[in-house]
Amino acid sequence: MIRTIVAACAALAFSLPANAATIEIESEGPVIELSVFESVTAEPDLATISAGVSTTAPTAVEALRQNSVEMTRMIDQIKALGVDEKDIQTTGINLNARYDYNRGTQRNEFRGYQVSNRVSVKLREIEQTGRVLDALVSAGATDLGGPSFSIEDDEAAKDEARKRAVERAQERAQAYAAMLGYDEVRVLEISESLRGRGPVADVAMRSAMVAEAAPAPPVQPGMVSTGVSITIKFEMAEDDEDAEEDEG
Repeated sequence: MIRTIVAACAALAFSLPANAATIEIESEGPVIELSVFESVTAEPDLATISAGVSTTAPTAVEALRQNSVEMTRMIDQIKALGVDEKDIQTTGINLNARYDYNRGTQRNEFRGYQVSNRVSVKLREIEQTGRVLDALVSAGATDLGGPSFSIEDDEAAKDEARKRAVERAQERAQAYAAMLGYDEVRVLEISESLRGRGPVADVAMRSAMVAEAAPAPPVQPGMVSTGVSITIKFEMAEDDEDAEEDEG
């Protein structure tokens, strides 16, 4: 399902036939510049979540060893759910000394080392997102992030946005020209900028807050958007027949 949202703004600027620095093609009539944004929304086909494991031990070596065991178990669980290895990416491994403040002595006391390891996971069957999150907690994940939803290949949606943006700009420029007594408009210059995908849903949770017997969390992917913003400069002109009559 595809819907289109349009927002357009126009900045009307006239220039004399003299060489204008901002126009690459020589123009004979006044120039209008239009900026048009076109956004196409569609159902997402990709969900991205993150999962991490944190472990604490008296020594850095022991903390890292325990963490490696826990993370390996969690990655194996992710793969067992049908996620391809190329869709699992380590995003950070951190080692930090832990201290607690002792009110009695008013000093920080060393408590050991903490290691955290985090992975990002792409889910191509987004209807399984809730089940995957539940399985990760069962496999030892101590914190979760996401999901964020997106369109893996949004080129078709962007092409549709481009087409509609150009049509809207052309219609708007023609309307300005008609109001000012000109018959047609000609494109002098066009530029484009791409817009990011959004909005995205977000869920964050700690495993300690999830009951062991709790059902998989409900996940609603909703819709995401992608689009383009174009700027077009038009020259307003009379058609050739009218110009010849005026000259005659």
